Amino acid sequence: MPASDAHRFGRYAWAVLGYTLAVIVWGALVRATGSGAGCGNHWPLCTPPTTTAATVIEFTHRAMTGIDGIAILALAVLAFRVYPPGHAARLGATLSAVFLVTESLIGAALVKLEHVAQNASVGRIYSLSCHLVNTLTLIACLALTAWWAGGRPRPRLSGKAFAAAVSVLAAVIVLGISGAIAALADTLFPAHSLAEALSHDFDPAASIFLRLRIWHPPIAVLVSAAVAWYALSGTRTDAAGPRHANVVLGFVAAQIAAGLLNLFLLAPIAMQLLHLLLADLLWIALVLLCAARTSAQPKAPELRTAEVADLG
Repeated sequence: MPASDAHRFGRYAWAVLGYTLAVIVWGALVRATGSGAGCGNHWPLCTPPTTTAATVIEFTHRAMTGIDGIAILALAVLAFRVYPPGHAARLGATLSAVFLVTESLIGAALVKLEHVAQNASVGRIYSLSCHLVNTLTLIACLALTAWWAGGRPRPRLSGKAFAAAVSVLAAVIVLGISGAIAALADTLFPAHSLAEALSHDFDPAASIFLRLRIWHPPIAVLVSAAVAWYALSGTRTDAAGPRHANVVLGFVAAQIAAGLLNLFLLAPIAMQLLHLLLADLLWIALVLLCAARTSAQPKAPELRTAEVADLG
């Protein structure tokens, strides 16, 4: 395998990941503007009775998603052309294509079930959660494909390091679900003041989206602390070093700041999009830190002076 081919594949994989993030952020714009029904109850076609701003926003998202699908499928094909059997990049690209298909099917189900626009049914909580988990998995697979393209080893799927990685990733997924519910509540039930928003959250007669929204801040605090602890806990003992951990810590700090601004500014659309983008970047950084931690060989402990003298 020529090194130039692997280098070009890696650059392409990172580019596909970047474009996928743009598609996800545009999808958040669809949700934040209530444009999910802009194409009517039709998928993949877009044939509304009249063309509106919602139609343009939703159709643009579908077009971007289609381009992303072609790019990810091309990534899978190229992985099999560039890398030999058993290479980790093949696995990552294949899983990316699989979760691309499930992402499309979930998107179609949302449209057909009308879990879009102003739908505030309990069923939308489940479809929203399923969609988010699939999206995070797709992002993780794309990030690992680009990561493995550089020749890095696969993670070891056992041991304490793997268990710690799975635990922190699962915690972030729970945080993501709570954040998605909170963001949808902000869209469905906009408030004119923070006091009004809080009164809705604690109202037992309010929508379940509002009553669940109140859980997002405490979950965010707990999970942020867990992620920070994970990032700091292994920097002295594994080969991942402090660089990856510092990136994760930086995104944690940025995400907390964005979350507070989003809260006090009553979730303007621009802040919602920035909050989501930072969440996805934090997820990518954490996935790659977990990959480094679980595949890195522990550093050999330094010998004490007396032990060196004995060896002499």
